[in-house]
Amino acid sequence: MKKKALKTGTKVVESSFVLSFILITSLFFLWGVANDMTNPMVSAFKKVMPELTNMQASFVQLAFYGGYATMAFPAALFIRRFSYKSGILLGLALYAIGALLFYPAAKFEDFGFFLASLYILTFGLAFLETTSNPFILSMGSPETATRRLNLSQTFNPLGSFVGMLVAQLFVIKLLKSSEYTPQTYNILAETEKAAIRTHDLNLISTPYIALGIFILLIFLLVALVKMPKQQTSDALSIKEALKKLFSNKRYYEGLVAQIFYVGAQIMCWTFIFQYVDNLNSGRPENAQLTATWYNMLAMCAFFFGRASSTYLMKFINPAKLMLIFAVMAMMLTIGVIFIVGLPGLYCLVGISVTMSLMFPTIYGLALKDMGDEAKLGSAGLVMAIVGGALMPPIQGRILDIGGSGFADKLFFGYIPEVNMSFALPLISFLVVAIYSYRSLKYHNHLLSCHG
Repeated sequence: MKKKALKTGTKVVESSFVLSFILITSLFFLWGVANDMTNPMVSAFKKVMPELTNMQASFVQLAFYGGYATMAFPAALFIRRFSYKSGILLGLALYAIGALLFYPAAKFEDFGFFLASLYILTFGLAFLETTSNPFILSMGSPETATRRLNLSQTFNPLGSFVGMLVAQLFVIKLLKSSEYTPQTYNILAETEKAAIRTHDLNLISTPYIALGIFILLIFLLVALVKMPKQQTSDALSIKEALKKLFSNKRYYEGLVAQIFYVGAQIMCWTFIFQYVDNLNSGRPENAQLTATWYNMLAMCAFFFGRASSTYLMKFINPAKLMLIFAVMAMMLTIGVIFIVGLPGLYCLVGISVTMSLMFPTIYGLALKDMGDEAKLGSAGLVMAIVGGALMPPIQGRILDIGGSGFADKLFFGYIPEVNMSFALPLISFLVVAIYSYRSLKYHNHLLSCHG
């Protein structure tokens, strides 16, 4: 009977919500641009500011994803008090302000200023995600809610693809500091170093400034479009809602799974640059690999995986499908660690297929059958993006074990630090697999007992 329900013609999006669905889905695209324009900046800042360690350069991700953890809960309180549309408008405003602050950051040439700009930018993204995800879940039947969120999230990797393309063509490819080895850079005159630094920091800031201007235009569009009001009743107090949330095992275990999943995603997409840099150290000049092209291939794989998994959920339980994907992710990550060379890089690209359904599926499972407490529950799951802030610096610290390079120390006599650092994503995918299994077996059993 359950399979039949999955195959019925229940609408994924109700006709009365189509315009709102399209508009909100466009926001998924926009934060994808910011996310994946930022991932390569860890490598870019390390080149422009060689005084930074690998761990310090990865503070880019600490600032970026730390903003989610700081602002998600205030965002939930805001939309409880006001409306989804108000939350979206405030999110877009903060997004634009953070992006435009890259202009003074470049003028001051201060790494801390760049981090602060990213931190404020993600205040806006926290508002957008905290608002958009539950809004999408509410646009129709609860039966199709997880599929609906997967459909909307399908446009996120398209934005990520654009962000990567912008980062490669307008930043990474044009960095003057990339033209020098550490040895040749060190012998330059201080005036030459200063000129290169100024040029490259202006280069890094330009896409963010352009993005900030574009976000202001989207702000005006959203302000002018009339969006349907959601029928909500905030009958529960915040204390009551939180108590109800954290008495729900499926929710708080989902929170843990989301922290580890986001950490794995950001590590795989950030440190692919260092993985490729290490491979290039043993390759001739005319056979050098371009990390961004492999990162973009990974994003294409992610898009394919998300579109395919959205379709497969018509026939396969979402928790079961996620369990299959999590096990595949673990197998590929083992390949990334133990296979030194191009096959290991191909495994790293392939992980993106398996990651594709995890964020929205964990989100949908954790918030399943929730009422008034869903808004605060959504905030918790957005705050879980803090995994993307905390784990990359730990991975960067593993890279610093033997020095500033990526293969200063070999594990088991042949595995470079950069390969071994992917043990962190491996652990993360194991956590997702456990949550998938528990959702499939234990949590569904609890629901049937209470139904």
